Amino acid sequence: MPSPKPPLPAPLGVPLSWLYRAAIGHINRRFDRGRGVVTFDRPVISVGNLSVGGTGKTPMVRQIVRWLLDAGHRPCIAMRGYAAGDGLSDEAQLYSAAFPTVPIVAQANRTLGLIRLFASEHESDGEHSDCIVLDDGFQHRQIARTLDIVLIDATRSPFADRLLPAGFLREPVESLRRAGAVVMTHAEAVSEADLSSLIAQVEKVRGERGGVDAVCGHEWSGLAVGTEGIENIRPTASLAGKRVLAVCAIGNPGPFLRTVERASGTPLVDSIVLRDHDPYREETVDRIVTTAKRIGAGVIVVTEKDWVKLRHVAAERWPCEVVRPRLEVTFDRGVEILRALVLEAAITTEEPTGALEDQGNGTAKV
Repeated sequence: MPSPKPPLPAPLGVPLSWLYRAAIGHINRRFDRGRGVVTFDRPVISVGNLSVGGTGKTPMVRQIVRWLLDAGHRPCIAMRGYAAGDGLSDEAQLYSAAFPTVPIVAQANRTLGLIRLFASEHESDGEHSDCIVLDDGFQHRQIARTLDIVLIDATRSPFADRLLPAGFLREPVESLRRAGAVVMTHAEAVSEADLSSLIAQVEKVRGERGGVDAVCGHEWSGLAVGTEGIENIRPTASLAGKRVLAVCAIGNPGPFLRTVERASGTPLVDSIVLRDHDPYREETVDRIVTTAKRIGAGVIVVTEKDWVKLRHVAAERWPCEVVRPRLEVTFDRGVEILRALVLEAAITTEEPTGALEDQGNGTAKV
């Protein structure tokens, strides 16, 4: 199955990855000493990973936000985001659709975005956010966090990888020692033996910090068909026996393509795998339509993130139905442990500190 390609070949990439390791080490030591770190006066729960590419952060963030909402909290989501065009990024639009009442900060300077959000909340008569969920926050150490959750894709072991630019790792595996919780994702796609081996490696690296706190997979709860407002949900089994064209522009397409094959019960007739966060320009849509016609596709399957950028294409332009799976996290073990860690973090009182001036809004001294 396709996976993200390292930007540089090994002969050039490996020496550069040594320099990258030195730079990352210097940056992390600086943050370890608290330099350049801002602490808000409310808890921060970070969800991140070690590597470039998808590990299931978006469905995990949604699960965590649901837990917080169910417990009576008022979370906001902060993310850097990658533009899908005008307005919010594709992930931000997914969060907005799933949680219409949850404030979303999606900009390069998340600290400044949060300051502005809290200032506007302070000036309004509405409810104020009482905790922050930081999307893709493991490397964004400018914001102090109460709980650092790190996801590891079981199909792409970080222990068999290299640092950028020779591999996919943004940080060395030793950085797992600063994680407050480690969650193994895509467990359904590997054997029990491979999963156990990977868990043992995590335990060895983390030492006294513990091993893997939870193990989860991802399953489709149904297939969404149509546009917002007239959307229908069909069972995944409706794909069975159909000629399927799979299309995606995500960091790690392998699990998605494998799941499409399992759902249809036959090998994919064809697939179009684009670079992560592809904007789906007109020529790309033409390519999808042409390919679907050429192979006689009965259905086109795209991810929720991709549909954000395809939903404005006129329905009559598609030669067949376009469906997108509703992806949900399913825990094999550790769900109660992880939920307890999240809810405990959400009631932790933080003492504001940082380099910027007090905004005078009663929400953060940063």
